[in-house]
Amino acid sequence: MKYMLKYSFSIFFLVISFLGNAQEVITTDSTSVKKDSIKPKTERYGLRVGVDLFKLIRSFYEEDYRGIELVGDFKLTRKHYIAAEIGTENKTVDDDRLNFTTKGTYLKAGFDYNGYENWLGMNNMLYVGMRYGISSFSQTLNSYTIYNPNPYFGQAPEIPKGEKYSGLTAQWIEVVAGAKAEMFKNFYVGMSVRLNYLVSNKKPDGFDNLYIPGFNRTYDGKFGVGLNYTISYFVPIFKTEVKPKEGKKK
Repeated sequence: MKYMLKYSFSIFFLVISFLGNAQEVITTDSTSVKKDSIKPKTERYGLRVGVDLFKLIRSFYEEDYRGIELVGDFKLTRKHYIAAEIGTENKTVDDDRLNFTTKGTYLKAGFDYNGYENWLGMNNMLYVGMRYGISSFSQTLNSYTIYNPNPYFGQAPEIPKGEKYSGLTAQWIEVVAGAKAEMFKNFYVGMSVRLNYLVSNKKPDGFDNLYIPGFNRTYDGKFGVGLNYTISYFVPIFKTEVKPKEGKKK
Protein backbone atom coordinates (compact mmCIF):
# COMPACT_ATOMS: atom_id res chain seq x y z
CA MET A 1 0.00 0.00 0.00
CA LYS A 2 2.90 2.37 0.72
CA TYR A 3 4.32 2.21 -2.75
CA MET A 4 0.84 2.29 -4.27
CA LEU A 5 0.44 5.74 -2.69
CA LYS A 6 4.01 6.68 -3.61
CA TYR A 7 3.28 6.80 -7.35
CA SER A 8 -0.44 7.63 -7.27
CA PHE A 9 -0.09 11.40 -7.06
CA SER A 10 2.64 11.59 -9.72
CA ILE A 11 0.51 9.59 -12.18
CA PHE A 12 -2.55 11.65 -11.27
CA PHE A 13 -0.77 14.95 -12.05
CA LEU A 14 0.64 13.46 -15.25
CA VAL A 15 -2.88 12.64 -16.46
CA ILE A 16 -4.14 16.14 -15.53
CA SER A 17 -1.26 17.85 -17.37
CA PHE A 18 -1.98 15.75 -20.44
CA LEU A 19 -5.61 16.85 -20.36
CA GLY A 20 -4.52 20.48 -20.53
CA ASN A 21 -1.99 19.89 -23.30
CA ALA A 22 -4.47 17.95 -25.44
CA GLN A 23 -7.04 20.71 -25.19
CA GLU A 24 -4.42 23.36 -26.05
CA VAL A 25 -3.43 21.49 -29.22
CA ILE A 26 -7.05 21.33 -30.37
CA THR A 27 -7.46 25.06 -29.72
CA THR A 28 -4.40 25.86 -31.83
CA ASP A 29 -5.46 23.59 -34.68
CA SER A 30 -8.98 24.94 -34.74
CA THR A 31 -7.78 28.47 -35.55
CA SER A 32 -6.43 27.27 -38.90
CA VAL A 33 -9.80 25.99 -40.12
CA LYS A 34 -11.46 28.26 -42.68
CA LYS A 35 -14.96 29.44 -42.01
CA ASP A 36 -16.34 28.07 -45.27
CA SER A 37 -15.03 24.54 -44.52
CA ILE A 38 -16.48 24.13 -41.02
CA LYS A 39 -18.70 21.07 -40.76
CA PRO A 40 -21.65 20.73 -38.40
CA LYS A 41 -20.40 20.04 -34.89
CA THR A 42 -21.12 16.59 -33.51
CA GLU A 43 -20.74 14.90 -30.12
CA ARG A 44 -19.66 11.24 -29.91
CA TYR A 45 -21.41 8.79 -27.59
CA GLY A 46 -20.35 5.24 -26.91
CA LEU A 47 -18.90 2.58 -24.64
CA ARG A 48 -15.42 2.68 -23.11
CA VAL A 49 -14.05 -0.71 -21.98
CA GLY A 50 -10.73 -1.58 -20.39
CA VAL A 51 -8.76 -3.33 -17.68
CA ASP A 52 -7.16 -2.43 -14.35
CA LEU A 53 -3.41 -2.56 -14.97
CA PHE A 54 -2.56 -2.50 -11.28
CA LYS A 55 -4.22 -5.85 -10.56
CA LEU A 56 -2.60 -7.46 -13.61
CA ILE A 57 0.90 -6.25 -12.69
CA ARG A 58 0.37 -7.12 -9.03
CA SER A 59 -0.46 -10.71 -10.04
CA PHE A 60 3.05 -11.05 -11.51
CA TYR A 61 5.18 -9.50 -8.78
CA GLU A 62 3.17 -10.58 -5.69
CA GLU A 63 3.39 -14.31 -5.09
CA ASP A 64 0.27 -14.56 -2.89
CA TYR A 65 -2.07 -12.56 -5.15
CA ARG A 66 -3.99 -13.26 -8.36
CA GLY A 67 -6.62 -10.87 -9.70
CA ILE A 68 -8.15 -9.18 -12.73
CA GLU A 69 -10.70 -6.37 -13.09
CA LEU A 70 -12.56 -5.25 -16.22
CA VAL A 71 -13.87 -1.67 -16.29
CA GLY A 72 -16.39 0.13 -18.45
CA ASP A 73 -18.44 3.30 -18.75
CA PHE A 74 -21.13 4.57 -21.12
CA LYS A 75 -21.63 8.23 -21.93
CA LEU A 76 -25.22 9.35 -21.32
CA THR A 77 -24.72 13.12 -21.60
CA ARG A 78 -21.72 15.43 -21.89
CA LYS A 79 -21.35 15.25 -18.10
CA HIS A 80 -22.97 12.00 -16.98
CA TYR A 81 -21.75 8.42 -17.38
CA ILE A 82 -22.93 5.06 -16.12
CA ALA A 83 -19.98 2.93 -14.99
CA ALA A 84 -19.22 -0.58 -13.75
CA GLU A 85 -16.34 -2.84 -12.74
CA ILE A 86 -16.30 -6.63 -12.55
CA GLY A 87 -13.44 -8.75 -11.27
CA THR A 88 -12.04 -11.70 -9.39
CA GLU A 89 -9.38 -11.95 -6.67
CA ASN A 90 -7.42 -14.70 -4.93
CA LYS A 91 -5.41 -13.35 -2.00
CA THR A 92 -3.42 -15.09 0.75
CA VAL A 93 -2.60 -13.01 3.83
CA ASP A 94 0.18 -14.13 6.19
CA ASP A 95 0.06 -12.10 9.41
CA ASP A 96 1.76 -12.58 12.76
CA ARG A 97 -1.20 -14.47 14.21
CA LEU A 98 -2.90 -16.13 11.26
CA ASN A 99 -2.65 -17.19 7.63
CA PHE A 100 -5.77 -17.20 5.46
CA THR A 101 -6.81 -17.23 1.79
CA THR A 102 -9.71 -15.27 0.29
CA LYS A 103 -11.10 -16.15 -3.14
CA GLY A 104 -14.13 -14.71 -4.93
CA THR A 105 -15.72 -12.41 -7.49
CA TYR A 106 -17.32 -8.96 -7.32
CA LEU A 107 -19.39 -6.47 -9.27
CA LYS A 108 -19.58 -2.69 -8.82
CA ALA A 109 -22.06 -0.46 -10.67
CA GLY A 110 -22.94 3.22 -10.47
CA PHE A 111 -22.35 6.57 -12.14
CA ASP A 112 -19.67 9.22 -12.78
CA TYR A 113 -20.01 12.98 -13.14
CA ASN A 114 -17.39 14.62 -15.36
CA GLY A 115 -16.30 18.07 -14.20
CA TYR A 116 -13.85 18.56 -17.06
CA GLU A 117 -14.92 20.93 -19.87
CA ASN A 118 -14.08 19.04 -23.07
CA TRP A 119 -13.93 20.40 -26.57
CA LEU A 120 -16.30 18.66 -28.96
CA GLY A 121 -15.19 15.16 -29.89
CA MET A 122 -13.14 14.66 -26.71
CA ASN A 123 -14.04 12.40 -23.78
CA ASN A 124 -11.37 13.24 -21.20
CA MET A 125 -12.53 13.18 -17.60
CA LEU A 126 -11.91 14.68 -14.16
CA TYR A 127 -14.73 13.01 -12.32
CA VAL A 128 -16.41 12.02 -9.10
CA GLY A 129 -18.89 9.19 -8.75
CA MET A 130 -20.44 6.44 -6.68
CA ARG A 131 -20.68 2.66 -6.89
CA TYR A 132 -22.66 -0.05 -5.16
CA GLY A 133 -20.54 -3.18 -4.80
CA ILE A 134 -21.43 -6.81 -4.14
CA SER A 135 -19.03 -9.70 -3.60
CA SER A 136 -19.38 -13.47 -3.29
CA PHE A 137 -16.37 -15.29 -1.87
CA SER A 138 -14.89 -17.96 0.39
CA GLN A 139 -12.34 -17.83 3.22
CA THR A 140 -9.86 -20.57 4.11
CA LEU A 141 -8.18 -20.36 7.50
CA ASN A 142 -4.83 -22.03 6.77
CA SER A 143 -3.24 -21.66 10.22
CA TYR A 144 -3.28 -19.50 13.33
CA THR A 145 -1.34 -18.79 16.52
CA ILE A 146 -2.90 -18.31 19.95
CA TYR A 147 -1.88 -14.99 21.48
CA ASN A 148 0.31 -15.36 24.55
CA PRO A 149 0.38 -12.16 26.70
CA ASN A 150 3.22 -13.55 28.86
CA PRO A 151 5.75 -15.14 26.47
CA TYR A 152 8.18 -16.10 29.22
CA PHE A 153 8.39 -19.66 27.93
CA GLY A 154 8.25 -18.61 24.29
CA GLN A 155 5.42 -18.05 21.85
CA ALA A 156 2.66 -20.60 21.29
CA PRO A 157 3.21 -22.91 18.30
CA GLU A 158 1.37 -22.32 15.02
CA ILE A 159 -1.77 -24.44 14.69
CA PRO A 160 -2.62 -25.75 11.19
CA LYS A 161 -6.31 -25.48 10.39
CA GLY A 162 -7.24 -25.68 6.69
CA GLU A 163 -10.94 -25.00 7.33
CA LYS A 164 -12.86 -23.43 4.44
CA TYR A 165 -15.88 -21.14 4.83
CA SER A 166 -17.98 -20.84 1.66
CA GLY A 167 -21.08 -18.86 0.66
CA LEU A 168 -19.87 -15.57 2.15
CA THR A 169 -21.15 -12.24 0.81
CA ALA A 170 -20.59 -8.52 1.33
CA GLN A 171 -22.11 -5.30 0.03
CA TRP A 172 -20.73 -1.77 0.19
CA ILE A 173 -21.00 1.81 -1.07
CA GLU A 174 -18.02 3.33 -2.84
CA VAL A 175 -17.14 7.00 -3.44
CA VAL A 176 -14.85 7.49 -6.46
CA ALA A 177 -12.63 10.35 -7.70
CA GLY A 178 -10.34 10.10 -10.71
CA ALA A 179 -9.16 11.18 -14.14
CA LYS A 180 -9.01 9.72 -17.67
CA ALA A 181 -7.04 11.14 -20.60
CA GLU A 182 -6.84 10.17 -24.28
CA MET A 183 -3.23 9.22 -25.05
CA PHE A 184 -3.87 7.97 -28.59
CA LYS A 185 -6.97 7.98 -30.76
CA ASN A 186 -9.72 6.31 -28.67
CA PHE A 187 -7.16 4.91 -26.17
CA TYR A 188 -7.36 6.25 -22.61
CA VAL A 189 -5.31 5.90 -19.44
CA GLY A 190 -6.83 6.62 -16.06
CA MET A 191 -6.48 6.53 -12.33
CA SER A 192 -9.03 6.58 -9.52
CA VAL A 193 -9.09 6.64 -5.72
CA ARG A 194 -11.92 4.91 -3.83
CA LEU A 195 -13.33 5.17 -0.31
CA ASN A 196 -15.53 2.22 0.69
CA TYR A 197 -18.12 1.72 3.42
CA LEU A 198 -19.50 -1.73 4.27
CA VAL A 199 -23.30 -2.02 4.24
CA SER A 200 -23.57 -5.75 4.96
CA ASN A 201 -21.02 -8.46 5.70
CA LYS A 202 -21.83 -12.16 6.14
CA LYS A 203 -19.11 -13.53 8.41
CA PRO A 204 -18.17 -17.19 9.02
CA ASP A 205 -18.63 -18.71 12.47
CA GLY A 206 -15.56 -18.23 14.64
CA PHE A 207 -13.72 -16.13 12.06
CA ASP A 208 -13.94 -12.73 10.37
CA ASN A 209 -13.76 -11.39 6.82
CA LEU A 210 -10.43 -9.59 7.00
CA TYR A 211 -10.18 -9.29 3.21
CA ILE A 212 -13.09 -8.97 0.76
CA PRO A 213 -12.61 -9.22 -3.03
CA GLY A 214 -13.31 -5.81 -4.57
CA PHE A 215 -13.38 -4.09 -1.17
CA ASN A 216 -9.83 -4.90 0.02
CA ARG A 217 -8.78 -5.04 3.70
CA THR A 218 -11.32 -4.63 6.47
CA TYR A 219 -8.88 -4.21 9.37
CA ASP A 220 -10.20 -0.70 10.07
CA GLY A 221 -13.79 -1.80 10.62
CA LYS A 222 -16.37 -0.84 8.00
CA PHE A 223 -14.12 1.47 5.98
CA GLY A 224 -11.72 0.56 3.20
CA VAL A 225 -9.72 2.24 0.45
CA GLY A 226 -8.68 1.29 -3.06
CA LEU A 227 -6.78 2.46 -6.14
CA ASN A 228 -6.84 1.49 -9.78
CA TYR A 229 -4.85 2.37 -12.90
CA THR A 230 -6.68 1.63 -16.13
CA ILE A 231 -6.16 1.48 -19.86
CA SER A 232 -9.33 1.51 -21.95
CA TYR A 233 -10.67 1.86 -25.49
CA PHE A 234 -13.59 4.06 -26.52
CA VAL A 235 -16.03 2.46 -28.98
CA PRO A 236 -18.12 5.17 -30.70
CA ILE A 237 -21.71 4.03 -31.17
CA PHE A 238 -23.51 7.13 -32.40
CA LYS A 239 -23.12 10.88 -32.89
CA THR A 240 -25.46 13.76 -32.22
CA GLU A 241 -25.32 17.15 -33.87
CA VAL A 242 -24.66 19.98 -31.45
CA LYS A 243 -26.91 22.94 -32.16
CA PRO A 244 -25.50 26.38 -31.29
CA LYS A 245 -27.33 28.45 -28.75
CA GLU A 246 -29.47 31.36 -29.94
CA GLY A 247 -27.13 33.92 -28.39
CA LYS A 248 -24.14 32.52 -30.27
CA LYS A 249 -26.04 32.51 -33.59
CA LYS A 250 -26.64 36.26 -33.34
